[in-house]
Amino acid sequence: MSTPTVITVAPTGAEAEKTAAPALPVTLDELLTCAKSCERAGASVIHVHIRDAMSRPTLDPARLKDTVSALRAETSLIVQLSTGGAVTDPYAARLRVLEAGPDACSLTCGTVNFGDDVFLNPWPFVSDLYQATQRCGVVPEFELFDLGHIATLHRLLDRHGPPYGGRIHCDLVMGVPGGFPGDLPTLAAAVAALPEHATWSATGTGRTTLPVMFAALAAGGHLRVGMEDTLTYTRGRPVRDNTELVRRAAQAATLAGRPPMAPPEARAFLGIPG
Repeated sequence: MSTPTVITVAPTGAEAEKTAAPALPVTLDELLTCAKSCERAGASVIHVHIRDAMSRPTLDPARLKDTVSALRAETSLIVQLSTGGAVTDPYAARLRVLEAGPDACSLTCGTVNFGDDVFLNPWPFVSDLYQATQRCGVVPEFELFDLGHIATLHRLLDRHGPPYGGRIHCDLVMGVPGGFPGDLPTLAAAVAALPEHATWSATGTGRTTLPVMFAALAAGGHLRVGMEDTLTYTRGRPVRDNTELVRRAAQAATLAGRPPMAPPEARAFLGIPG
């Protein structure tokens, strides 16, 4: 319980529209400004989705490489690219994300109903993506939306061995319609089912943001926050920017006796080379 807290910021995502959330960082300059501010507020990892010139979600390889390079030049944050993209992105484009050379990537361990859509992650794709992370030297963060995904995680490890970097770190994504509900009993059941010695973060989407945050801190987990996951700071009050979400998480972690972990310490904790 004395371990400092890894705070991941997920600033953009693939669902929110810039017109509905003006503070959403969709250009590279906006993302860099956001990243530097969030690092000062306590973030050590940035989970990145990118947008094209029309602010639409994209997995364009050149834009991804430019984004990784710029974030490395301007911050000391761990750069974690999303391999989920938008729910409509093809598998081949999602695999090519690794070619941008990030420190880490998300790896969703199964298909899930995602509101009115379906986020497809069949076993052959999950297996191929995991083996690609091992070959490319990219540390995966296992994104888990329900208990069946944890069973798939065990299957991956049994079939293909440990991840690059040697550390098993997971993110429990809670509150998505179709996945885990964002409550304490569900979080406790998920943590109990994780592989031995795995570490984990929790993401509370929408109105589950605060309950999941406090439950994760109490249970020794880490945090992911950001405008990808919620656009409301409190009931009736929109999020001003990503920094205020990181700042609130850092304050909560400090009150819990687990202040934010600095990026160099988080690299060692997650098995990411310096």
